[in-house]
Amino acid sequence: MTRKEKIQKRALEILEENPEGVRYSKLKKELSKEFSEYPINTIHGSIWNLDTVFPKKVYKPARGLFKHLKYKDIDIEERPEKKKKINEEDFYQPFADWLKNELEDCTKAIPLGGNKFRDKWGTPDVIGIREPSRSDIIKGPTEITSAEIKTDTKDLITAFGQACAYKLFSHKSYIVIPKDSSEEDISRLDSLCIIFGIGLILFNRNNPEDPQFEIRVRPLKHEPDMFYANKYMKLVENELF
Repeated sequence: MTRKEKIQKRALEILEENPEGVRYSKLKKELSKEFSEYPINTIHGSIWNLDTVFPKKVYKPARGLFKHLKYKDIDIEERPEKKKKINEEDFYQPFADWLKNELEDCTKAIPLGGNKFRDKWGTPDVIGIREPSRSDIIKGPTEITSAEIKTDTKDLITAFGQACAYKLFSHKSYIVIPKDSSEEDISRLDSLCIIFGIGLILFNRNNPEDPQFEIRVRPLKHEPDMFYANKYMKLVENELF
């Protein structure tokens, strides 16, 4: 076998060993360890178009992600659930604190959730405001930030739709999802959040004490519809202002 054939053969074996797929960078890194005697350009040239060379064995469900064709129609569970029950609400206050203290996107943020807004468009899990301080020389307007948090990786599409709806009354909107979501889901949400100007945050869903929030995509600030902004802020005026 040629060097290229050896590399491709091993690459296909690795993909078959990983039902969730393997990102190009990880695949190249693993192969460079196994074939350390080969130039890195040889490895790159052998695997960058695996889906084209082996269309009956490899496909790309998302940009930069290779997956074996045998797993295309299989719904794979990302991770087994912990025995100890962790509720989604356990992450509301930690994220509110993170928005205020780490990102400094808000001067005040509170957990909300439930049906506080009492309509089918949903209620943010966390909502916050940014108001100018007395020391600011140039004082900006009040800004509203909303966030949708999901611990169940099966609900990510719903969560994205809710985060989009929050832009109706928020200057910034975030979707917060488990970092152990599938690479395919994260990649698609990454692209969608960039297109729609929504912030994407990854976190550890197994540890409410230390969720390790990290930014994947920063939100774009926009002007909400002030009719709806005032309508919904009246419902949380006492808690937020």
